[in-house]
Amino acid sequence: MSKTFERFNIYLVGVGGQGIGLLSEAIIRGADYASQPVRGVDTHGLAQRGGMVESFIRFGENVQSPLVRKHDADLVISLEKNEVYRAIGDFLKPGGKIIYYETILQPLNVRMRNGDDASDEDIDSITLKREGEVHKIKKDDLKERVMQNTVVLAEIAKKQLIPEISKENYLAALTDLLKGEVLQKNLDLFNEVCGD
Repeated sequence: MSKTFERFNIYLVGVGGQGIGLLSEAIIRGADYASQPVRGVDTHGLAQRGGMVESFIRFGENVQSPLVRKHDADLVISLEKNEVYRAIGDFLKPGGKIIYYETILQPLNVRMRNGDDASDEDIDSITLKREGEVHKIKKDDLKERVMQNTVVLAEIAKKQLIPEISKENYLAALTDLLKGEVLQKNLDLFNEVCGD
């Protein structure tokens, strides 16, 4: 039997079409399977036009609102390199953890040449200032880019970045959310990345 979170806050961010909604729902359902009290909310913004998508998830008995306050995320999850850089500065609490998929989908200011893409050095530097821990991932042989979210979920399970939620809890969540061939592809990828 797992213990109940006193409080644990997660901020997720990416770009429309990357699967932040599925990743967020898989974490929430995984928490439910682990008997953890959880609240979550998604904000989609310009998701259909490649704009930023964010989700907030909070665990704990006395959590009233799903929104994570600035500089209060225990874990920042990102599916895009520029977005993780912004998220660290805005949401990561001192000593928090970051996991991100190393891909770049340039935001408007970069496309218009009014800014530069975030570099590994930029991310490491801002994380160091917040005394955080970085987990960067990329699967070079990933055939379908839309499955980057499953790679991230598997790494979260493998590294136990969200305490009290097991690999089995995440697998049960994916089984709830996906069907048929899509489910099987995601389960196979999750198990490949996470291992036994």
